[in-house]
Amino acid sequence: MSMENSNIWNEACKQLKGILSGDIYDRWIAVIQCVDISDTTMRLAVANDFYKDWLEENYFPMIRKAVMVVSGKEINISLEVDSSCFDIAKEEAEPEQHAPISIPGLGFGGNKKPTHNLNPNYTFDSYVVGPANQFAHAASMAAANSPSRTYNPLFIYGGVGLGKTHLMQAIGNHVASKKPRAKICYITCETFLNEYIDALQNNNVAAFRKRYRKIDMLMIDDIQFLDGKARIQEEFFHTFNTLFESHKQIVLTSDRTPSEMAGLAPRLISRFEWGLVTELGKPDVETRTAILRKKAELLNLKIDNTLLDYLAERISSNVRSLEGALIRVASFMSLTNQKVDVEKVESLLHDLLDKESQASISVDIIQRTVAEYFDLRPSDLTGKKRTKDIAWPRQIAMHLSRSMTTQSFPVIGEQFSRNHATILYANEQVAGKAKEDRGLQQTIAILKDKVNKNCAKAIQ
Repeated sequence: MSMENSNIWNEACKQLKGILSGDIYDRWIAVIQCVDISDTTMRLAVANDFYKDWLEENYFPMIRKAVMVVSGKEINISLEVDSSCFDIAKEEAEPEQHAPISIPGLGFGGNKKPTHNLNPNYTFDSYVVGPANQFAHAASMAAANSPSRTYNPLFIYGGVGLGKTHLMQAIGNHVASKKPRAKICYITCETFLNEYIDALQNNNVAAFRKRYRKIDMLMIDDIQFLDGKARIQEEFFHTFNTLFESHKQIVLTSDRTPSEMAGLAPRLISRFEWGLVTELGKPDVETRTAILRKKAELLNLKIDNTLLDYLAERISSNVRSLEGALIRVASFMSLTNQKVDVEKVESLLHDLLDKESQASISVDIIQRTVAEYFDLRPSDLTGKKRTKDIAWPRQIAMHLSRSMTTQSFPVIGEQFSRNHATILYANEQVAGKAKEDRGLQQTIAILKDKVNKNCAKAIQ
């Protein structure tokens, strides 16, 4: 392997490190070993099948692109499992291989009583019920009063910040108050995945399974994180079956319904729908007002009802933003000893109020606006063609979707029929070029203006 060729992988890694977040890079790219490279081929190796499957499903096109950029040529890249490349790391980790896995939500070891990491403030008493969440609240109460005998699993879906985690943990807190010795596990889906990866690395999968399958209630937040991840779906499928057959309560939350997860195995979709699927909608203005008044009462905040009404009118996207605005206003009053009026609130919350206006902008409007500007069809931006006259406008549309809406990379990716890594890459590419290209800056400014105007027309 020549010195020039040996540097290609290092330079490609630098490219990827600049595009991906530090956590993603460390977990998925830094673990890859380049075992051989020539002028036309490159062999990459990972420690096990899990890494291989995940990289091929999510990051392989990006890796191939980075290698092509730094080498200036097409290199045939293969990814294989070769544990011998990782023997040194394995030996170094040997003393810790049999250490117990720490699973959030459960206490293990010795004669310690099982614990949980539920937020004590997330109770049914502190949850404000309105038309948009009435049914989900009632279903949660039923599941809490009769675990595994009413709705199992209970699947709660809805947008960001609408109270899914509050409602889920309220179930857990209610059960814990009635049955203090119950083994209750609350965990995010991402943490569940990371625990599984650690178990694979440490040859501790058996311990992982035993701990997750010997509990009385399993609550997993953001289960949509399973979408498109076949290996962890397989693991969760068997965990689900074990708990269900043992009459243990399962509660799941998601930002979408099971059937809307295109990358979810049909047998998992079927199981998620066995119990009850219920939606949390956006609260109406009366419910938002009630939420603010209850929160102000709980925190003993002295804020005029007129201001609370104003906040409820102006902030409608989700409860989390609503409560965040209240805390910010209350903090200002406490720190400065000043009273605030509507004008002062607008000044304090200008960034939040700007985001609220952004929330009305949709990816669909951005796609139609960009397509019209570049004389394309909206379907061209979501299609498979990669010619330059389509690929570049597509990347601009992806960048605008990220900067002008509150949607996440995965959600935007779905609307472009791409994965989240592609959206992340396009966003970085356009943002980077715009810093040096005044023409591109003008184009983006024009498009943003057109998007805002088209959005205003749509609202009217």
